[in-house]
Amino acid sequence: MAGTARHDYEMQQKAKRDLKTCKDPCEQLRLQCLSRGSSGIKGLGRVFRIMDDDRSRSLDFQEFKKGLRDYGLFLDPGEIEATFKHFDKDGSGTIDFDEFLIKLRPPMSKARKEVIMQAFNKLDKTGDNVITIADLKGVYNCKHHPKYKSGEWTEDQVFRQFLNSFDENDDGTVTHDEFYNYYSGVSASIDNDAYFILMMRNAWKI
Repeated sequence: MAGTARHDYEMQQKAKRDLKTCKDPCEQLRLQCLSRGSSGIKGLGRVFRIMDDDRSRSLDFQEFKKGLRDYGLFLDPGEIEATFKHFDKDGSGTIDFDEFLIKLRPPMSKARKEVIMQAFNKLDKTGDNVITIADLKGVYNCKHHPKYKSGEWTEDQVFRQFLNSFDENDDGTVTHDEFYNYYSGVSASIDNDAYFILMMRNAWKI
């Protein structure tokens, strides 16, 4: 379930407007992600994970700079350096990109975080803190998916496509952070807490 097209469009336009007057490099980066829609932050996470060849889950300055460029996010050299230093709290010359993506998420109220957690827990039937195809069976009904009805896709293919909405590293599972990264983008597109919570409850029957 993505953010509605109308909310997504309004958020993109607002982010583009705010970018014109924003001076803070970190906020500029967040706004550039949001100007791509509710999946903008998730997309940046995917670029960084592809670059993480050694599975260290960290990036040095050159990797960080290349990742931003590859994703089409533009800051001037001084702003990139300032942003990197902001996240490199211990001065080690590397940043943990999971931590980076968490801080890049738009702020969310406690009520929104709780309903996202409830949705994740409902999908995570086995309680192992990751959502897999096995978890989805019995929770997500694929019978109405057009490609399943036409016989083009199997049940597992429908589930896999569903997981891909959230999955940043294409490993066939969705972690708590990946789920949060996705919904932080959707959340940013909806101003009203009550509406966001109602949408989540209706989508996941919670």
